[in-house]
Amino acid sequence: MIEISRIREQKDEVVNGLKVRGLDVATEVEQILNLDKQWRTKKQEMDSALAEMNQISKEIGQLFQQGKKDEAEAAKQKTGELKERSQTLKTEFSDLEKQINDLLLNIPNVPNKLVPEGATEDDNEVVFEKGTIPTFDFNALPHWDLATKYDIIDWEMGVKVTGAGFPFYKNQGARLQRGLINFFLDEAIKAGYSEYVPPFVINEDSGYGTGQLPDKEGQMYQVTADNLYLIPTSEVPLVNTLRGDRVKKEDLPIKLTAYSPCFRREAGSYGKDVRGLNRLHQFDKVELVMASDQESSYQELDKMVEHVKGLLEKLELPYRILRLCGGDLGVTAAITYDFEVYSTAQERWLEISSCSNVETYQANRMKLRYKDEEGNTKLCHTLNGSALALPRVIAGILENHQDANGINMPKALVPYVGFERIQ
Repeated sequence: MIEISRIREQKDEVVNGLKVRGLDVATEVEQILNLDKQWRTKKQEMDSALAEMNQISKEIGQLFQQGKKDEAEAAKQKTGELKERSQTLKTEFSDLEKQINDLLLNIPNVPNKLVPEGATEDDNEVVFEKGTIPTFDFNALPHWDLATKYDIIDWEMGVKVTGAGFPFYKNQGARLQRGLINFFLDEAIKAGYSEYVPPFVINEDSGYGTGQLPDKEGQMYQVTADNLYLIPTSEVPLVNTLRGDRVKKEDLPIKLTAYSPCFRREAGSYGKDVRGLNRLHQFDKVELVMASDQESSYQELDKMVEHVKGLLEKLELPYRILRLCGGDLGVTAAITYDFEVYSTAQERWLEISSCSNVETYQANRMKLRYKDEEGNTKLCHTLNGSALALPRVIAGILENHQDANGINMPKALVPYVGFERIQ
């Protein structure tokens, strides 16, 4: 959630910044500022009434001691009127606060100045590319055919037990899945991240804290009897471990990692782009989360991006990095770098990771703060990145490392999976 102080002090910057997303929020911003003016007036009136009531209350005892009963009774009546007035002001104050928050909750984060203008993924900028896209002298197969051919994923069993988008991994496919998780976690720990095993369900407060609510209810699976949600990513429980905290600057950055299954309804996703592992309702992912001071967060984002680059190079996959345009940027992000792996058989790029700096957007919702060297309280910046999401990594490994008789494992993975080839 954008800070109200930022809107007060940098109204034009906020309005113009959100135009990069293709949004015109000038009307909403004026509404917020008008409500904020009323809110501050009500708060001042309420504080004055309470202060006057406290002062009169102190005087009542003295008046009784001095035998000034009539004056004391008049003072008591006055405090009663002030109490009633302060309650009315408190109700009006709370109502204005709710109206402001409701408006703020529906305004996305202001993009960083590096974010290019644009409406769709076609306007994203390629900022880095590495690796050689393989060429084959045989009929290369897409990963869904390879998975069936080598009996490592059972699509039909997933449909039978649950439904489309919930495959069974089996045999070497299950070992590849488990090996990748351990590989990614070990690499994150080497990079200084503390490992967690989080809950896989969250409450509403956690959903609001990271921005999944009220924006993405339709994309999450809800446990209606208990008003809980299955997590769309372990970013949500990890970031919420810091909700309401006041941390020391010397303890920043705080770096957390976790493996979890992720659950996404993916409502409205159909067609060839969702075939096989391209888009699932349940998938596994290792997530990186960080809380940083404001001055260092973009340096930390660069480190996170380098970490993901290192993983893809160890997996010997051709990849590229995109800086997302305003129209393709997630609601909470100030800037996002997407990683894509080339799918040789499908002849297209597949997104396999996003690294984002959310700046203060989540911290403002969660009241995650620190004190700088001068003793000023500031909101942390939060960052997140997939390192990595498994389905499209597996798709990339199967398709790019195939030969006519099997699939070769990247050398870095062999100790984790226990075999050199799928065949």
